[in-house]
Amino acid sequence: MSDRIRVGIVGGTGYTGVELLRLLSAHPAVELVTITSRKEAGTRVDAMFPSLRGRVDLRFVEPDQAPLAGCDVVFFATPHGVAMSQARALLAAGVRVIDLAADFRLQDAAAFERWYKMPHACPELLREAVYGLPEIYRARLPSARIVANPGCYPTTVQLGLLPLLEGGRRLINTRSLIADAKSGVSGAGRKEELAYLFCEAADNHKAYGLRGHRHHPEMLQQLRAIAGHDDLELVFVPHLVPMIRGMLTTLHLQILPEARDVDFQRLYEERFAAEPFVDVLPTGSEPDTRSVRGSNMVRMAVHRVAADRLVVLVVLDNLVKGASGQAVQCMNAMFGRPETEGLAQAPLLP
Repeated sequence: MSDRIRVGIVGGTGYTGVELLRLLSAHPAVELVTITSRKEAGTRVDAMFPSLRGRVDLRFVEPDQAPLAGCDVVFFATPHGVAMSQARALLAAGVRVIDLAADFRLQDAAAFERWYKMPHACPELLREAVYGLPEIYRARLPSARIVANPGCYPTTVQLGLLPLLEGGRRLINTRSLIADAKSGVSGAGRKEELAYLFCEAADNHKAYGLRGHRHHPEMLQQLRAIAGHDDLELVFVPHLVPMIRGMLTTLHLQILPEARDVDFQRLYEERFAAEPFVDVLPTGSEPDTRSVRGSNMVRMAVHRVAADRLVVLVVLDNLVKGASGQAVQCMNAMFGRPETEGLAQAPLLP
């Protein structure tokens, strides 16, 4: 294992890109080598992001001029479609890839094309890609060449359902799963679009994506893999709320008659007892988004609201555990570092 991990970032001008820079610039085992942007080539990173002044001494460079092949790992904080166009060349050069977009999340190339409206550039790599949720796929990360970083909504849903589904457990009705989720505006990315302007998003709360959200097939694919069967359906309703960062997902679940005597609080506590970034709160708790703001922590609470009804509340920061922090956690596992390295920041309050 090398003392330093040489890191490149493709597409560093968005919210996930600057979050990667914030986390990696403080990581004791990382050397930031290069960061790309066509539009901002030549601009100092700290000129665009003054919060990184004194921490990141890099300029944005054109992608074809960046020394990516000399890196140990390259993060793609780019729109969908970019990572898959460069993955083959990087892998051939011995560079490992962590994609924060959706290029490698779906294992079916036809499903990817249907949901993302583009053909997949390297479908032969889809089966090789490791889904980057360490709480489930930790054992596969050290040997991974490509990591598909999960979406923020899927992270909350999968972790919230994990103790109930894994190992072939039959505790809940898997055909009536409901995920009611709320996200801050940063989840939409750093772009100029009417729906995300201040006067549109502030003092407002709305649902969206009911006709089909791109995270839905990702969640179904992963939940069915966790459960070990395809007899599983999910109603997913995402909402946009007027805050910058944060996500709260409420899972509404029907307990099967044969599971009425299960101690669900204990089940969750035991499953996540060894997980550094999952905090199961005491009985009766109600996690809020500011308790995880700026951190890689997931907090959840389990509520038995009726004899046959279970509600699980899950919160995370959509830019950290929901994106860049999870990617750094995966990098740590890939290179034999402690998963918590560079990610020990306490949440921000207020």
